[in-house]
Parts: sequence; C-alpha cells; structure tokens
Amino acid sequence: MAKKEFTYHGKNLDELKKLSMNELAELLPARQRRSLNRGFSEEKKILLGKLRKNEKNVETHCRDMIVLPEMIGKTIKVYNGKTFVPVEIIEEMISHSLGEFSLTKNRVQHSAPGIGATKSSGSLSVK
Repeated sequence: MAKKEFTYHGKNLDELKKLSMNELAELLPARQRRSLNRGFSEEKKILLGKLRKNEKNVETHCRDMIVLPEMIGKTIKVYNGKTFVPVEIIEEMISHSLGEFSLTKNRVQHSAPGIGATKSSGSLSVK
C-alpha cells in the first residue's frame, strides 16, 4: 500500500516551502498567524539562521517557536527546563510550537508507602 502524501490545507510540502512568510501565515491558525505577523524575536532569528546554515546540534530555549516547513527533516534540541531534548521535525508538526514536543514534567511513579505514611507503618523496623 502506497504512503499517503502529506498535505497542509491543500498544499504539499514543496509548495509550502516555496511560500513567503505572509502567504504561509494565511494558512496557519489565528494564534500562529499572529505570532508570525508580529515578527520573530532575536532568539528565533538566530535559531532560523542556524537551521538555514545546516548546523549540527542546534540547541534552543525558544519553546514558542512555530514549526515552519523549512524545518522539516531537521533535529532540534529543545530545552525542557533541565536538559535539551532532541526533537526530530516531521511534516505533521507544522504550525505547532517546539515546546509541545519537549515535555517539562515527568510521569510520577509511586512505589510502596514509606515509613510513617500510615499508622501501622510506624511499628515496622527501619532495617
């Protein structure tokens, strides 16, 4: 079975890469469109510059950066508050922010209750 070709609002990936920022903004949802129309901050401009130069090991704190078509196929390390998490950008991520793919909270896994957690656990030996 053939793989279905990716489209975003009726345009394939090659067509999306050829669009200007203003034309791309028209396809995006309102929040992302407003972010693009306001322009990029200095940090976002630096990140885009590194990606356009095809640098390796690009790390960023810009969790609010919108995923653009020119980022497809690249791996960006996004800061989650503790470490840089490698995020491989794929087609389906267009119009999402980088922070959505670098989770900041870990899942809590509880084990057995500790000493003093219940009234009966106070009588247990601490060995």
